[in-house]
Amino acid sequence: MNISETNFHEVQFPADLSFGAVGGPQRRVDVVTLANGYEERNTPWAHSRRMYDAGLGMRSLDDIERVIAFYEARYGQMFGFRWKDWSDYKSGVPSAGITYEDQQIATGDGVQVAFQLIKTYRSGDHSYARPITKPVAGSVVVAVEQDELRESIDYEVDATTGVLTFVHAPDPDTRVYAGYEFDVPVRFDSDSLLTNIASFQAGQVPDIPVREVRV
Repeated sequence: MNISETNFHEVQFPADLSFGAVGGPQRRVDVVTLANGYEERNTPWAHSRRMYDAGLGMRSLDDIERVIAFYEARYGQMFGFRWKDWSDYKSGVPSAGITYEDQQIATGDGVQVAFQLIKTYRSGDHSYARPITKPVAGSVVVAVEQDELRESIDYEVDATTGVLTFVHAPDPDTRVYAGYEFDVPVRFDSDSLLTNIASFQAGQVPDIPVREVRV
Protein backbone atom coordinates (compact mmCIF):
# COMPACT_ATOMS: atom_id res chain seq x y z
CA MET A 1 0.00 0.00 0.00
CA ASN A 2 1.38 3.41 -1.00
CA ILE A 3 0.88 6.65 0.85
CA SER A 4 -1.51 8.92 -1.02
CA GLU A 5 -2.84 12.43 -0.59
CA THR A 6 -5.69 10.94 1.42
CA ASN A 7 -3.49 9.38 4.09
CA PHE A 8 -5.66 10.74 6.90
CA HIS A 9 -8.71 9.05 8.40
CA GLU A 10 -11.34 11.43 9.76
CA VAL A 11 -11.91 9.28 12.83
CA GLN A 12 -11.18 10.14 16.44
CA PHE A 13 -9.06 7.96 18.71
CA PRO A 14 -11.43 6.78 21.49
CA ALA A 15 -11.78 9.88 23.65
CA ASP A 16 -12.16 7.89 26.87
CA LEU A 17 -8.76 6.31 26.17
CA SER A 18 -6.99 9.57 25.38
CA PHE A 19 -8.19 10.86 28.76
CA GLY A 20 -5.29 10.21 31.11
CA ALA A 21 -2.67 10.23 28.37
CA VAL A 22 0.34 12.48 28.83
CA GLY A 23 1.74 14.85 26.26
CA GLY A 24 1.92 18.38 24.98
CA PRO A 25 3.64 20.76 22.56
CA GLN A 26 7.16 20.25 21.30
CA ARG A 27 9.36 23.00 19.83
CA ARG A 28 12.54 22.48 17.86
CA VAL A 29 15.16 25.10 18.72
CA ASP A 30 18.78 24.95 17.59
CA VAL A 31 21.05 26.39 20.28
CA VAL A 32 24.67 27.32 19.58
CA THR A 33 26.87 28.43 22.49
CA LEU A 34 29.45 30.97 21.35
CA ALA A 35 33.01 31.23 22.64
CA ASN A 36 32.07 34.24 24.79
CA GLY A 37 29.29 32.27 26.51
CA TYR A 38 26.41 33.94 24.72
CA GLU A 39 23.94 31.83 22.75
CA GLU A 40 22.44 32.00 19.30
CA ARG A 41 19.02 30.39 19.07
CA ASN A 42 17.02 29.64 15.94
CA THR A 43 13.98 27.56 15.11
CA PRO A 44 13.07 26.07 11.72
CA TRP A 45 9.50 25.44 12.95
CA ALA A 46 6.86 28.14 12.70
CA HIS A 47 4.46 25.89 14.61
CA SER A 48 4.89 23.46 17.47
CA ARG A 49 4.11 19.75 17.20
CA ARG A 50 2.40 17.82 19.93
CA MET A 51 3.42 14.42 21.22
CA TYR A 52 1.44 12.05 23.45
CA ASP A 53 1.69 8.65 25.09
CA ALA A 54 -1.66 6.93 24.63
CA GLY A 55 -0.61 3.98 26.79
CA LEU A 56 -1.29 5.85 30.02
CA GLY A 57 -5.00 5.98 29.18
CA MET A 58 -5.31 2.18 29.21
CA ARG A 59 -7.17 0.75 32.20
CA SER A 60 -8.26 -2.74 31.17
CA LEU A 61 -7.53 -5.56 28.75
CA ASP A 62 -10.60 -4.47 26.79
CA ASP A 63 -8.93 -1.08 26.35
CA ILE A 64 -5.85 -2.80 24.92
CA GLU A 65 -8.01 -4.71 22.44
CA ARG A 66 -9.68 -1.49 21.30
CA VAL A 67 -6.34 0.21 20.75
CA ILE A 68 -4.99 -2.77 18.81
CA ALA A 69 -8.07 -2.65 16.55
CA PHE A 70 -7.62 1.10 16.06
CA TYR A 71 -3.90 0.67 15.33
CA GLU A 72 -4.50 -2.09 12.79
CA ALA A 73 -7.23 -0.09 11.03
CA ARG A 74 -4.76 2.80 10.66
CA TYR A 75 -2.05 0.44 9.34
CA GLY A 76 0.25 1.62 12.11
CA GLN A 77 1.93 4.89 11.10
CA MET A 78 0.34 4.87 7.65
CA PHE A 79 -2.84 6.84 8.29
CA GLY A 80 -3.33 9.83 10.53
CA PHE A 81 -6.34 10.30 12.77
CA ARG A 82 -7.98 12.73 15.18
CA TRP A 83 -6.89 12.97 18.79
CA LYS A 84 -8.70 14.75 21.63
CA ASP A 85 -6.18 16.55 23.81
CA TRP A 86 -8.13 16.88 27.04
CA SER A 87 -5.79 19.61 28.27
CA ASP A 88 -6.43 21.80 25.22
CA TYR A 89 -9.49 21.12 23.05
CA LYS A 90 -11.53 24.32 23.23
CA SER A 91 -11.19 27.80 21.78
CA GLY A 92 -11.56 29.26 25.27
CA VAL A 93 -10.62 28.21 28.78
CA PRO A 94 -11.45 24.60 29.71
CA SER A 95 -13.86 25.56 32.49
CA ALA A 96 -16.08 27.75 30.27
CA GLY A 97 -18.55 26.98 27.53
CA ILE A 98 -17.83 27.84 23.91
CA THR A 99 -18.84 31.31 22.72
CA TYR A 100 -18.14 33.21 19.52
CA GLU A 101 -16.10 35.71 21.52
CA ASP A 102 -13.42 33.10 22.32
CA GLN A 103 -11.11 33.92 19.40
CA GLN A 104 -10.72 36.80 16.96
CA ILE A 105 -9.53 34.95 13.86
CA ALA A 106 -9.39 37.75 11.28
CA THR A 107 -10.38 41.25 10.21
CA GLY A 108 -12.59 41.66 7.17
CA ASP A 109 -11.53 43.56 4.06
CA GLY A 110 -14.74 43.38 2.05
CA VAL A 111 -13.22 40.90 -0.41
CA GLN A 112 -11.90 37.81 1.39
CA VAL A 113 -14.51 35.17 2.19
CA ALA A 114 -12.35 32.25 3.44
CA PHE A 115 -10.49 32.29 6.76
CA GLN A 116 -8.49 29.69 8.66
CA LEU A 117 -9.61 28.98 12.21
CA ILE A 118 -6.85 29.84 14.68
CA LYS A 119 -6.28 29.78 18.42
CA THR A 120 -4.05 32.49 19.85
CA TYR A 121 -1.94 31.79 22.93
CA ARG A 122 -0.86 34.94 24.82
CA SER A 123 1.64 35.58 27.57
CA GLY A 124 2.68 39.12 28.37
CA ASP A 125 3.42 41.07 25.22
CA HIS A 126 3.91 37.97 23.09
CA SER A 127 1.53 35.58 21.37
CA TYR A 128 1.40 32.58 19.07
CA ALA A 129 -1.39 31.90 16.54
CA ARG A 130 -1.99 28.17 16.07
CA PRO A 131 -3.86 27.03 12.95
CA ILE A 132 -6.83 24.84 13.86
CA THR A 133 -7.30 22.30 11.06
CA LYS A 134 -9.58 19.74 12.71
CA PRO A 135 -12.55 21.51 14.34
CA VAL A 136 -15.27 19.28 15.72
CA ALA A 137 -18.24 19.32 13.35
CA GLY A 138 -21.25 21.13 14.80
CA SER A 139 -19.24 22.88 17.52
CA VAL A 140 -18.24 26.04 15.62
CA VAL A 141 -19.99 29.33 16.38
CA VAL A 142 -19.16 32.47 14.39
CA ALA A 143 -19.82 36.19 14.58
CA VAL A 144 -18.81 39.32 12.71
CA GLU A 145 -18.44 42.08 15.28
CA GLN A 146 -21.37 41.35 17.65
CA ASP A 147 -23.64 39.72 15.08
CA GLU A 148 -23.77 35.95 15.54
CA LEU A 149 -24.20 34.15 12.22
CA ARG A 150 -25.87 30.89 11.21
CA GLU A 151 -23.98 27.92 9.82
CA SER A 152 -25.14 26.69 6.40
CA ILE A 153 -26.88 30.04 5.85
CA ASP A 154 -24.22 32.69 6.46
CA TYR A 155 -21.12 30.50 6.41
CA GLU A 156 -19.76 26.97 6.04
CA VAL A 157 -17.01 25.26 7.99
CA ASP A 158 -14.82 22.54 6.51
CA ALA A 159 -14.27 20.20 9.46
CA THR A 160 -11.37 18.51 7.63
CA THR A 161 -9.32 21.70 7.11
CA GLY A 162 -10.63 24.28 9.57
CA VAL A 163 -11.40 26.76 6.80
CA LEU A 164 -14.38 29.04 7.44
CA THR A 165 -16.10 30.35 4.29
CA PHE A 166 -18.66 33.16 4.32
CA VAL A 167 -21.46 33.58 1.82
CA HIS A 168 -20.68 37.31 1.79
CA ALA A 169 -17.28 38.80 2.58
CA PRO A 170 -17.16 40.58 5.95
CA ASP A 171 -17.08 44.35 5.59
CA PRO A 172 -13.73 46.17 5.79
CA ASP A 173 -12.32 46.56 9.32
CA THR A 174 -14.92 44.27 10.88
CA ARG A 175 -13.67 41.69 13.36
CA VAL A 176 -14.37 38.02 12.70
CA TYR A 177 -14.83 35.87 15.80
CA ALA A 178 -15.18 32.12 16.32
CA GLY A 179 -15.54 29.56 19.08
CA TYR A 180 -15.17 25.80 18.66
CA GLU A 181 -13.94 22.47 19.92
CA PHE A 182 -11.09 20.86 18.00
CA ASP A 183 -9.01 17.73 17.63
CA VAL A 184 -5.29 17.36 16.91
CA PRO A 185 -4.25 15.58 13.68
CA VAL A 186 -1.85 12.82 14.72
CA ARG A 187 -0.41 9.43 13.75
CA PHE A 188 1.07 6.55 15.67
CA ASP A 189 4.81 7.08 16.07
CA SER A 190 5.91 3.44 16.02
CA ASP A 191 5.88 0.56 13.56
CA SER A 192 5.08 -1.83 16.38
CA LEU A 193 2.59 -2.01 19.23
CA LEU A 194 4.04 -4.07 22.06
CA THR A 195 1.81 -5.34 24.85
CA ASN A 196 2.53 -7.55 27.82
CA ILE A 197 -0.62 -8.87 29.44
CA ALA A 198 1.13 -10.06 32.61
CA SER A 199 2.81 -6.70 33.14
CA PHE A 200 -0.39 -4.83 32.37
CA GLN A 201 -2.30 -6.78 35.02
CA ALA A 202 0.48 -5.94 37.46
CA GLY A 203 -0.05 -2.22 36.88
CA GLN A 204 2.24 -1.48 33.96
CA VAL A 205 0.95 -0.10 30.67
CA PRO A 206 2.42 -0.19 27.16
CA ASP A 207 4.10 2.77 25.51
CA ILE A 208 1.94 3.97 22.63
CA PRO A 209 3.60 7.09 21.17
CA VAL A 210 1.45 9.45 19.11
CA ARG A 211 2.78 12.45 17.16
CA GLU A 212 1.06 15.46 15.59
CA VAL A 213 1.20 15.68 11.80
CA ARG A 214 0.91 18.58 9.38
CA VAL A 215 -2.23 18.44 7.25
